[in-house]
Amino acid sequence: MLDMSWGEVMLIGGVALIVIGPKDLPKALRTVGQITSKLRRMAGEFQMQFNEAIREAELDEVRREVDGIRNTVRGVGSTFNPVQTIRDELKGAVEGRTKVGPEKLGPPPPAAETRSLAEATAQLKAEQEALPPASELTSAELHPAPQQAGAEAPLPVPGSADDPFGPPAEPDARAVPLDPKNGAAVR
Repeated sequence: MLDMSWGEVMLIGGVALIVIGPKDLPKALRTVGQITSKLRRMAGEFQMQFNEAIREAELDEVRREVDGIRNTVRGVGSTFNPVQTIRDELKGAVEGRTKVGPEKLGPPPPAAETRSLAEATAQLKAEQEALPPASELTSAELHPAPQQAGAEAPLPVPGSADDPFGPPAEPDARAVPLDPKNGAAVR
């Protein structure tokens, strides 16, 4: 109550009782209460109007940003055609070149390495026909030695002597079996 102690309130009440008198004191207190409530209501309305003005200012800022984005999209919309871009990328992939937008990435491949999809398929089929059946292949043919010093070695077979994790562990006899349907322990 405006940083007033009880003693100060009692002093003001006593002075009001003497000055106004006991007969008119209830009317005066009612009037003071009504004025206080009007002041509070006016302060609340002012605060609401102030907050609304701030929100409108923020909305105007957001509207300006949206209009800017719309203008940018309109400017780009006439030059950007996603369907045509996808067609160009697919056509470039089939022809053996990669395109991103109007420019290509990297230098063009040498003419000797450029070939059509049909030529590459035919060469792959010829290589497959030239190979003997898998039952006749030796382990050296299945796992050829690396040709270069930095080439990757083939991955070890799980459970073999070359496997860095060793053979698979035997199931523990003390382990609780799990139900395959819900994964809960079976007792």
